[in-house]
Amino acid sequence: MELEPSPVPTEPGYRLIRRNGSVTLFDPTKITVALTKAFLAVEGSTAAGSRRVHDVVQDLTDQVVSALTRRVGEGRTFHIEDVQDQVELALMRSEHHKIARAYVLYREERAKERAADKAATTKDAPPPLHMKAEDGSLVPLDEVRLATIVEEACVRLDAVSAAPILTEAKRNLYDGLSLDELSLAPIMAARTLVEQEPNYAFVSARLLLDRLRREALTFVSGRPEQATQAEMATRYPSYFPEFLRVGIEAELIDPELKRFDLDRLGAALKPERDLNFQYLGLQTLYDRYFLHTQGKRFELPQAFFMRVAMGLAVREIDREARAIEFYDLLSSFDFMASTPTLFNAGTLRPQLSSCFLTTVSDDLDGIFKAVKDNALLAKYSGGLGNDWTPVRGLGAHIKGTNGESQGVVPFLKVANDTAIAVNQGGKRKGAVCAYLETWHVDIEEFLDLRKNTGDDRRRTHDMNTANWVPDLFMQRVEADGEWTLFSPDEVPDLHDLYGAAFKAAYEGYETKAASGGIKVFRKVRALDLWRKILTMLFETGHPWVTFKDPCNIRSPQGHVGVVHSSNLCTEITLNTSKDEVAVCNLGSVNLLNHVTENGLDLERLAKTVGTAMRMLDNVIDINFYTIPEARASNLRHRPVGLGLMGFQDALQRLGIAYASQEAADFADRSMEAISYHAISTSVDLAAERGRYPSFEGSLWSRGILPIDSIRLLEEARPGGEMDSSSTLDWEVLRKRVKNTGMRNSNTMAIAPTATISNICGVSQSIEPAYQNLFVKSNMSGDFTVVNAQLVHDLKSRGLWDEVMISDLKYFDGSIGQIDRIPDDLKAVYATAFEIDAAWLVEAASRRQKWIDQAQSLNLYIANPSGKKLDKLYRLAWRKGLKTTYYLRSRSATHVEKSTLKGTDGKLNAVSSVIAAAPAASEPIAVTADAAWGKACAIDDPECEACQ
Repeated sequence: MELEPSPVPTEPGYRLIRRNGSVTLFDPTKITVALTKAFLAVEGSTAAGSRRVHDVVQDLTDQVVSALTRRVGEGRTFHIEDVQDQVELALMRSEHHKIARAYVLYREERAKERAADKAATTKDAPPPLHMKAEDGSLVPLDEVRLATIVEEACVRLDAVSAAPILTEAKRNLYDGLSLDELSLAPIMAARTLVEQEPNYAFVSARLLLDRLRREALTFVSGRPEQATQAEMATRYPSYFPEFLRVGIEAELIDPELKRFDLDRLGAALKPERDLNFQYLGLQTLYDRYFLHTQGKRFELPQAFFMRVAMGLAVREIDREARAIEFYDLLSSFDFMASTPTLFNAGTLRPQLSSCFLTTVSDDLDGIFKAVKDNALLAKYSGGLGNDWTPVRGLGAHIKGTNGESQGVVPFLKVANDTAIAVNQGGKRKGAVCAYLETWHVDIEEFLDLRKNTGDDRRRTHDMNTANWVPDLFMQRVEADGEWTLFSPDEVPDLHDLYGAAFKAAYEGYETKAASGGIKVFRKVRALDLWRKILTMLFETGHPWVTFKDPCNIRSPQGHVGVVHSSNLCTEITLNTSKDEVAVCNLGSVNLLNHVTENGLDLERLAKTVGTAMRMLDNVIDINFYTIPEARASNLRHRPVGLGLMGFQDALQRLGIAYASQEAADFADRSMEAISYHAISTSVDLAAERGRYPSFEGSLWSRGILPIDSIRLLEEARPGGEMDSSSTLDWEVLRKRVKNTGMRNSNTMAIAPTATISNICGVSQSIEPAYQNLFVKSNMSGDFTVVNAQLVHDLKSRGLWDEVMISDLKYFDGSIGQIDRIPDDLKAVYATAFEIDAAWLVEAASRRQKWIDQAQSLNLYIANPSGKKLDKLYRLAWRKGLKTTYYLRSRSATHVEKSTLKGTDGKLNAVSSVIAAAPAASEPIAVTADAAWGKACAIDDPECEACQ
C-alpha cells in the first residue's frame, strides 16, 4: 500500500521527492496501485476486483492528482509524504473509513520500520544540497540565507515562528533544484500554517516578496540580484528610475513619467509598507497587476503604487507633491483606486474608468454600433451596462422590409458572444449586463436568457441581465392588478418617462391598446410576472432587480437626461442616450483603517476623502477614451463614484453585530461622513477648477442634496420607509454647493471591491462575512482565509486552540453551533447566511439616503422560499433602494469537512449560489443541479463579483 515513484511519468512536468532526497518523475498510476492494494487488504480480492471499486479507485486517484497539482503551482514538485497525505484525505472525504484506517495503520507501521532501520544503521551525514543558478551551473544551496529570509519574514509578528516553516520547506528541497523552486518552498510551507495563526498570511506574503524582489531587481539591472527586506530601504530609491526606464523601453509606461523629479519620488517610497500585504493581496498583484515583459515581473509594490500615483498626478501643477500625496494614500491602504485605474495609470493608454453605460438604438446601425462599442470599451478593462429597452419586440412591424421583428433576444446573443471574445487582455473576463424594462413585450423571453434548456440560439449563458422595474409595476404587484406589455416602437416615450408622467402615459397606452390602437401588446397578471422574475432569479441567478423610479427621481442630473439602466455591478446610475455613453470612475475608502475602539476617526476620514476625490476627478481629464460618446459625456458631467470597503471588519473591530440597530446606525453615520466630505471636496474642486458644465438646473444648483432628494421620492410614491435623520451641519454645505457649484455631477457609488479589498486585506465592500474560515478561489488560485479579528478575540478569552480550528472547519466557518463560544461573540461574528437579510436592506437604506448613485448590494438567504423572497424584494423597494445585485443562497450539496492543513486547496467547498423562489407563497426545493449550475458561487474565480 506504500506509494513509491516510477521512472515512467504519466503526469509530465511534475516531480516527486523521495525520502532519501532523490527526485524522480511523478507517476499517478502508483497512486492507483496503492489504493487498489488498500481495498484488497480490507475487502479481499473478489470485492476489490469489482467494477465499482475500479471506478472508485480511479475517481480517488483523480482527486489526489488534482489536489497535488493545484497546490504546488509553479514548483511542480512534491514530497512522497504529501502524496500519501492526499490519499488519506481522499479516502476520508469519500467516507471509505475502513480503507482509510487500514492505510493509516500501514503508514505508521512502515514509518516505525524506517525509524528502526535508521537507528540500526550508521550512515554518513547526507551530502550538501545544490541549487541551479541563473546560468545553469550548480552552486551550494545557501541555507543561511534561506533561514535569514524566513526569520526576517516573521519579525514583529505575534504567534509565528520560523522553525516550522524551515522544517517543512527543507523537507521539500532536493539536490539541483532551481532558484524559483527554492523561493517557492518556504512560501508553500507558511501557507499551510495560516489556519492555525492568521499572521502566517503576512509571513507568506513577505516570502513571496523575496521571490518578487529577485525577479524584478535581476530584470531591471540585467544581472543576478537579490535583496532582503532590510536592504530594500537603500535599494528602492535607485531601483525606481531603473524600473521606469525598463517600462518605457518596453512601451508599457508613458515616457512622460521620466520627466518627474525621480530622485524626490524615489526618496518618498516607503519600503516598510511592503510588509502590510497579506498573501492573497500580494499574489493577486503579482499575477494580475504588476507590469511584466518577457515573462518577468519588474514592478515592485511601492513602485506600482507610485506609478499609479504619477499617472493620476501627471496634469497637476506641483505634480511631484501630488504624486507623493496620492502614493501615500494608496500605499497606506486607506483608499484604493479601482482595478482599471491600477492596471492602466501611467501607461501609454490610461483607460482608468471602471464602468460604461450605453443605450442601444432601435435600428441595425445602432444595434451593431452598440456591440462594437462594447468591444472597444471592454478591451481596456471597462465593465458594461447596456440599456436594450428601445429595441422593438418580437412581432413588431419592420417598415424597411415589411416584415416582423425577431425581437431583442437574438441581438443579446451577439452581445453575449462579443463580451466573451474581448477578455481584457486575459487580465479578467469581459463582462456586460443587459437591462430591459419590465413593460417590454420580450420581458418573459428576457427572463429565460440564462436557462440551460430551450433553443440555445435564444440563450446568453455568459451575459448578466437585469430588470429595470418601474414603480407602477410594483404597485400593480401589490394590488394584484393587470400589467400590459408593449413593443417600444409603439410606445416610444415610456423609455424616457418615470414617476407620475410614466403612470399617465402608460395608462393612456393601455386604453389605446384596449381600443385597438396598438398592434403588439399582451396583458399578464402583474403578480404572475413578479413570481416568474423570482423564479428565474432562483433557477439562473438572473435577471437582477433594479428600480427605475428612485434612480431617476433622486438623480441630480434629471434636467439633462434620463437614467435608463445601471452598470455591470448595479452601483452606477447615470444618464444615457444615443449621443451619450455614461462613464464612471471608481475608488473605495477602506473603512477599517478609519475606525478606532472609540468609533470613526473623522479627521482621518476627511483627509482620505479629500485626496481620493481629487484623484478621481483627475481620472476624467487623463482618461483614454475609446469612443467619442464616452469622452463627451464624461467631460460634460464629470461623475465619479467614491465607495467603501471593509464595512464588516469595521463592525467587528467595534464589537457590533451586523444584525443590529447599532450596525444600521453605524452604516448611516459612516456614510453620512463620507458623503459630507465627498460633496465638500467637490465644491472645493469647483472653486479651484470650475463647475462641471451641466451644473445649472441640476438638483445641486437648487440646493437639493442626496439627503434632501428623499422628499422628492416620498412625494412621488407616498408611504416610503426611508430614514431622513442627520447629524452633521448640512445647511452650511448646502449653501456652499448653491453658491460655488460642484465639480462633479455625481460623487458616490459603492462598488463590489472584490479584488481591491483582497489587495488591502479587508472584507469586500459592504458585505457581511461569508465564513470565518474558508478557502477563497479567484484567478490567482486558492487561499486559506481566516478571520483574524475573531482569532484575536478568541485568544483573548483563551479559546483559540486545535479543537477550535477543528470545530470551525466542521461547522464551515460558522461559530453559531460551537457551544463554548460566548453569545456576544456569536452575534458579532455571525456569517452572511446567519443574518436576517432584512438587516442588510436596512443598512443599505440608511446608506442610500446619502448616496447620489447606488450600491452593489448582495442579499443572502440560507433557506430561500417564495414567501421570503417576495417579502425581501418588496422591502428593498419600500426602503428606497435603487438597485440590488446578486441574491445568494447556500448550495444544497453536502459541504466537505476536512482539514486545510497541508493542502490549502479548495477543500471547504461551501459555495453559495444566487437563488430565488418559484412563487410568492411556495417553499423552494433546491436541487444540487440548480445549486451548482450557471449561478454564481461566492468563490467562483470567473465571476465578475468575485474578482
